Amino acid sequence: MRVAVFGLGIFGRNVAKALFEKGHEVIAVDQEKDLIQKAQEYATQAIVANCTDRELLENLGLNTVDLAVVSLGENLSASILLTLYLREMEVKQIIVKAVNEDHQKILEMVGATKVIFPERDMAIKLAASLDTPNVLDYLPLSQEYQVIEMAAPKAFVDKSLKDLDLRRKYGIQVIAVRESGSDTVHCLFSPEFKIKEGDILIILGKVEDIEKVKKLVS
Repeated sequence: MRVAVFGLGIFGRNVAKALFEKGHEVIAVDQEKDLIQKAQEYATQAIVANCTDRELLENLGLNTVDLAVVSLGENLSASILLTLYLREMEVKQIIVKAVNEDHQKILEMVGATKVIFPERDMAIKLAASLDTPNVLDYLPLSQEYQVIEMAAPKAFVDKSLKDLDLRRKYGIQVIAVRESGSDTVHCLFSPEFKIKEGDILIILGKVEDIEKVKKLVS
């Protein structure tokens, strides 16, 4: 995949590094020369450029990337204008870091395919893990549904999914089980599948139903 990362602050830099290490072609763009010099270590191509110069973007071939990641910090006007240009240049995926909800609305209006709030999302995940230590991670799918990863509570250990009957009792569904200390993940299992001590459960359900289970195992 050919990816352009605009803005090499902490977030943009780490996204570029992670994608580059996974073997993707990464084009790093920033107007700060010192950041671009450092980016040569973790990017296929590092370019000093004004991200709001549309003609320059096209001349550099950035209209042909598969994915664009926009992280221009507090420069709201620049991120909005760049997002608009990328959409007009028909870049298929445009992921933009927003600083507030108004910024998000404008970004979506001008063409962002996905808007993210890394700091807010990380804070919510941290709060969730502190609130319920059993919860290791969680993914909000919508306002109504979420997926959580949690250590199997003692009450579940040595019991089968049939015996637990979680869907009827709590309205939740175990969609995968990861064995403790192993890369083994079970996704397709029978009702007779037994939960072992140390197993990690990946659970899907409505927010209110998952909250009930979290209180049950706290």
